[in-house]
Order: sequence, then structure tokens, then C-alpha cells
Amino acid sequence: MLEKCLDLLTLSEKILNKAKTELKMDKRSNSKREKVWFDENQFLVHGLAWVATYVEALKQLTNWGQNISIQKKLSEFESLTLEVACEEYFWQIFHGIPMSQTEFIRPQDFGIEPIYISSLLSQVSLTNSKDRNHINQKKKRLVQLALEKENAVTFEETGLNQEYQIIRDQFHRYNNERIRDNAHIWHKEDALIPSDIIKELAQMGVFGLTVPESFGGQGLNKLAMCVVSEELSRGYIGIGSLGTRTEIASELIINEGTEDQKKKLLPKIASGELIPAAVFTEPDSGSDLGSITTTAKKTGDKYLVTGNKTWITHASRSDLMIILARTNPDPLLKNKGLSIFLSKKTRGDFRNFFPDENITGTEIKVLGYRGMKEFEMRLENFSVHKSGLLGDKEDSGFSQLMKTFESARIQTAARSIGVAQNALDLAISYAKNRNQFGQNLIDFQRIYNKIALMITEIILGRQLLYFAAKNKDQGRRCDIEAGMAKLLCGRIAWSCADNSLQIHGGNGYALEYDISRVLCDSRVLSIFEGTAEIQAQIIGRRLLK
Repeated sequence: MLEKCLDLLTLSEKILNKAKTELKMDKRSNSKREKVWFDENQFLVHGLAWVATYVEALKQLTNWGQNISIQKKLSEFESLTLEVACEEYFWQIFHGIPMSQTEFIRPQDFGIEPIYISSLLSQVSLTNSKDRNHINQKKKRLVQLALEKENAVTFEETGLNQEYQIIRDQFHRYNNERIRDNAHIWHKEDALIPSDIIKELAQMGVFGLTVPESFGGQGLNKLAMCVVSEELSRGYIGIGSLGTRTEIASELIINEGTEDQKKKLLPKIASGELIPAAVFTEPDSGSDLGSITTTAKKTGDKYLVTGNKTWITHASRSDLMIILARTNPDPLLKNKGLSIFLSKKTRGDFRNFFPDENITGTEIKVLGYRGMKEFEMRLENFSVHKSGLLGDKEDSGFSQLMKTFESARIQTAARSIGVAQNALDLAISYAKNRNQFGQNLIDFQRIYNKIALMITEIILGRQLLYFAAKNKDQGRRCDIEAGMAKLLCGRIAWSCADNSLQIHGGNGYALEYDISRVLCDSRVLSIFEGTAEIQAQIIGRRLLK
């Protein structure tokens, strides 16, 4: 099976290289400015990013298979996963990758001739349309094996060592004991995650996972962060996302903060004493951070911050704001005129969201991703002491923030896999117990096909995620890898949730069923931390540079 996967990977790489060559030739031969060319060819640039993401995912899945084969851990389950996943993604690369529900990218779109595609397809033996029963039987067997393994935390051998498995088991148990039965109650009541849960997570080290031990943290790596985020999000995305803001705040301070800022803030963030909120986005800027208009004017030993912010998660309950504001008013400077400020605030409650003077705000009601609440905020001459300027550097905020985006996107990919796993858990549980027409749902071909593909995509996405995290841990630039992980895993979360709800039928549409929550939660994962389109733009531009 590994040999076949390698063959499919080789052919997929040829399509990617051919598509890249065709686009580069067109770009070089075009007399238009580069920005104009990218704007006019956005569909193809983003399509190239999707092809590259699929190829990298296949590569990492094949590497996973080879590694566990060497360790003598390649069971029938992993072999079937490899076969189903590699063949499915291979066919999508050659016949059409869904970039969204209605947009498909095909080799012909890049100008690749059909004769070239046919020549590649003739080089490998594949399941043809007349022998679909072969692959369907493998999907059925894969689901049968998953049912036998149902008590396992994850169905597959993840390829991680025992240290990470111990971490996963710890948080999986915590989910079962404290989260799983309460998540839907919190969601339906649109309630904040209880304070005692936050205290327990703090005691477990969640908020200081990657903070150095010298500053009160656990000193673990990004891979460990992924495992924790994945398992907590499997219980409830609100729980898994509590660490996102602490991760962003901690990395900013570790990388860019002064020694005084590190000593004063990092231990309190790690212990849960300080809950950070990322105060970046504005109503008219969205992903275009260079268009931010919030100003920070220096007056004596303080800055007065004025502006509107939106989609600020956990804003009321937080007591440390990470504010992105413009310190240089020159509009031509765009992102080069921004700075980051670290400012304490008073925690709010339901009676008064924002007790501090010069801060007002209103809650944004949302479909899912509850538990922390979203807010619009208005800062009006809000005072921040000059010691709160990150790294004591003006006009460096954009570059400082960009360094954290890799980690944020990796963590979001981990949350996506956790949500997808939750959707799969719910699908299997429902399908094996629901009887229709004299047999269990899980025995119907269209049902077990859905579940089999959910299993394979989760395993495939998980390996792409771990690849990005390992690159980050080794100190390598990994904006492409992080972007690919977020791009694919965000879609996997939505696909798994949507398929799981379909398996639930009409019951899935009822608010009483957990899958209704998971569907709402999954949808946001292709939007925040950079939309799927932004990820594709970043990947595509880098590939064509």
C-alpha cells in the first residue's frame, strides 16, 4: 500500500509542478503590475494553493505510514486509511478540488493539456469506475475496525511518542469528566464558561503550555499545544479556544517584550491570573490590518488610545488587552505605522461589561463559538502607560504580530481537528444505535462511506497539522505550512460536522442534539485567524515567488 501511495504522490506532485510552471510563465509574460496580475488571477492562485495543500497532506500522510511501518505499528486500520485517503485525494487533484461548495479547481484550469493528464493516469493502476465496490468494501471494513477501536482516544496510531499520548489521555479524561456533558448546556444558555473550569485549566497548565518554566510556564512545545487544543476542542470549542488568546499574548511578550514586561506579565498569564483579549480587528478593516484607524497619541508618560474594535473574544471578562493601534498617523505608512500595547483593564460581568472609564461595548450575538462571548468595543482616550508599549518600540506592531500568526493558525488547525473528531464521535454513536428499515444506519453504504471519509480526512489533517507544528518547534519559517494546516483542517471540521448532521437526519437539526452545536462551531474555523481565502492567497503568492 505504501508503494501505491508513493506512486500517487509522485503523480500529484507532477500536476502541482506543471500548474506552478504554467502560472509562472503567464505571470512573467504579462506586462501588468504584479498586484494587478494576482488580482485578475485570484481563482488560479488560490487553486494552486489548494493543490499544493493536498499534495503536502498526501506527503505527510505517506510519511506517517512509512514511520509507523518502520515501528511495526502499521495495522490493517492504518493501511486502509492510507489507501482510502490517498486514492480519494489523488482523484480530487486530477478531477477537481472543492475550494468551496461551488468552486472547483481542475488541472485544465491552469492550462494543463488533457493528453498530459492522461499520460500520468496511465502510469498507475487505480480503482476504476467499474470497480467501485472494491473501494466501498474497504471503507466498510475501515468503519468496522473503528467500531472495534471505539474506546481508543484516537482510532489511529498518531505517530507521536508516549509523552504526547500521556498529555492527550489526561485532557481526554478531563473532557469526559467535566466538559462533554456540560458543553451543550453552556451553548444553549449562551453562558460564559464557568470560572471554576478556567481555574481547573489553569491548574493543569493550559495557559502556560509554551511559556518558559523560568516565567512560571510548562515550557512545552507547539506540538504539545496542538494535542491539548485538539482534545479540549473535541469537548467544546469554547474550552479549546481559551488558550488561543494566552498563546498569542505569551508569544508576543516572549518574542518582543522587554524584560520587565516578561517578568510582570508572563507568570500571571501562565497561572490564569490574567486573562488576555486580542484587541486587533476593526469594523472596516477585517483581515486588512494595514487599514486600522484606531490611534494612540503619546502625551507625557502615557498614550491615549481612541478607536472602534470588533469581534473581540472574551473582551468583557479579560483583564489584559493586547491593543493594535496607529502611532504614526501618516496614511501612506499603512501597516508600518502600527504599534502594540499591553494594558490591564477591569473584568466585567453581566451587569456591566466594561466597568473602566473610556471603554464601552456591546455584545455580538453569534450562532456558535460561544462560552467567551464576542464584543464590539469603543476606546475613547483610553490611557495606557508608556511601559505598556510592547518591546518599547513604536511603529513595529504589524511585524511583531505577524510573528505570532504561524502559531495562531497552527492552534486553529488543532481546534479544527478537535471539532471534526467530536463530529465523528457523534456520527458513529448515532449511526450504530439508530435503526431504520430493519438495520442500523451504520450498515447503509452511504452512511459508512461518509464515516470512512471523515475518519481518513481527520487522520490526514492531523498529520499536516503536526508537520506544521514540528516545523515551528524547529525554528523554521512555516507560514506556508501553518496556512495549509488551517486551510485544510478548517474545511475538514465543517465537512465532518455537516456529514454528521446529515447522518442524524431531522434530529440533527434539533437544538437538543449536540451536533447542531458542533455544526455552528465548525463554520467559524474557516473564517477567523485569516479566512480560507486569505490563507490561499498567502500560500499561492509564496509558491509563485
